[in-house]
Amino acid sequence: MPTEPNEEELSPQESLKLIGKMMDKVQDEALWKIAKKRSAFKLVLIIYLVINGFLVGLWYFTTGPQSYFWPAWCMLGWGFGLIFQFIDAYVTNGIFSEDKEFEKLKRREKQKINKS
Repeated sequence: MPTEPNEEELSPQESLKLIGKMMDKVQDEALWKIAKKRSAFKLVLIIYLVINGFLVGLWYFTTGPQSYFWPAWCMLGWGFGLIFQFIDAYVTNGIFSEDKEFEKLKRREKQKINKS
């Protein structure tokens, strides 16, 4: 079984290649997170359209256009959640991401260590 070389055994070029591979892996994981969020949004959007289309049809064929349009409440409530999911998947750059919070905490700890 091949063993990984120690840090002392790596040449500078090999070290750079290893660091490059590690950075690629981190970037790939970040891209997978974004892709999962976007895929989940698309699925929820389709479900939103189908269910609300069904509710509008139910309203139309039971009480008709002269009656109170009650499906609007479902569309409005669910729509707000859908808007926030869209913003999370497509607009924000991870304002509320765990990674950014972790980095912020690491910087604070380094500052505490440097001060003492």
